[in-house]
Amino acid sequence: MAPLKSVLAVASIVGLVAAVPAPIADVASGTRVQQVRKPGYVRNGPLSLYKAYLKYGITIPDELKAYVSGLGNITKRTEGSVTASSILSDSEYTVPVSIGTPAQVLQLDLDTGSSDLWVFSTETDSDDVNGQTLYDPSQSSTSKKLSGYTWSISYGDGSTANGDIYTDKVKIGGVTVTKQAVELAQEAVGFSNCDGLLGLAFDSINQASPNTVQTFFGNAQSKLDSPVFTADLKHDAPGTYDFGYIDSSLYTGSITYEDIDSSDGFWSWTSSGYAIGSNKFVSSSITGIADTGTTLLLLSNSIVKAYYKKVSTSYYSSTYGAYVFPCSTTVPSFTFGVGSLRIVIPADYMNYGPAEEGSSTCYGGLQKGGDQNIFGDIALKSAFVVFNGASSPTIGWATKDL
Repeated sequence: MAPLKSVLAVASIVGLVAAVPAPIADVASGTRVQQVRKPGYVRNGPLSLYKAYLKYGITIPDELKAYVSGLGNITKRTEGSVTASSILSDSEYTVPVSIGTPAQVLQLDLDTGSSDLWVFSTETDSDDVNGQTLYDPSQSSTSKKLSGYTWSISYGDGSTANGDIYTDKVKIGGVTVTKQAVELAQEAVGFSNCDGLLGLAFDSINQASPNTVQTFFGNAQSKLDSPVFTADLKHDAPGTYDFGYIDSSLYTGSITYEDIDSSDGFWSWTSSGYAIGSNKFVSSSITGIADTGTTLLLLSNSIVKAYYKKVSTSYYSSTYGAYVFPCSTTVPSFTFGVGSLRIVIPADYMNYGPAEEGSSTCYGGLQKGGDQNIFGDIALKSAFVVFNGASSPTIGWATKDL
């Protein structure tokens, strides 16, 4: 996965560098945070796929580039992303996060595929602001600028987002971290109805310079009753994240855990195989990243082709750069293995929806990931998922009532 890192550039700085103040976690025994729907959100499959490709350095098909470049709401290529990757946010839901004293509430995406707490702020170029709530450090008695610290994210195509860094009090539900590093965007383009991102991957891929800073979960987990957070995401409805505990009422059966390879900073794990519809389960090691910040399920070309071979009306679209089918099509479910456990993604999840607003052509929830498999929200919504940040991290999967 080394190529993923190669598409990210961390800005260099000169001058005196201040040490990051030690954060302090004030934690309830456990806390729950409810997602809220973004106002005015419209699904767009091609943009969701484009976002994922940018995020993980996957080669973008020319036809997908052409589609995106033809959209009138993209005006320049300095776009940043709350997922440290994309030009447009495709998460339908956000969570309220309080920053500062008194609290300023921003709606942030929780993203297990990145490691920066990134916000729109009063420092953001006014041309880049599109209705976001702006964090104002001057209005917080607990904010402090980290002298000499910056953050910068760039892609192979030259897209960038950057800014400076403060520390401040950050609260999610009943969990508060004081002196949490908060990255303020000075440049960021192309977002709607999203105030920033809170990364929940591992500290090693944080994009602060000259040194990485800890994530919110990294700071809080030692004070939690249990060093975990769980995701109970829903299909077409708000889901929940729980920090510090596992609610047994949210899943059925037992939780199956798999080891995490965090060497590249991601929640990378290995599935035991897959099945298409009612077909026989195919035992196969599928190593991929569990990412709440990616909408679609991205798997190898061979699996994707096998799936759409079972959808007689599907085809690879030269317009959208992905597999599509008439919206009236009945598509099969998709199953992936977690050891001996089977997680079934229902058929209606596999139809992501119209390829663009008003279209009768629908976009498949499963698309090609090249050499990078991503278990995005299409998969995560089909299960109850435990992210265990212990010294030997694991990920747990369980079935649930859908």
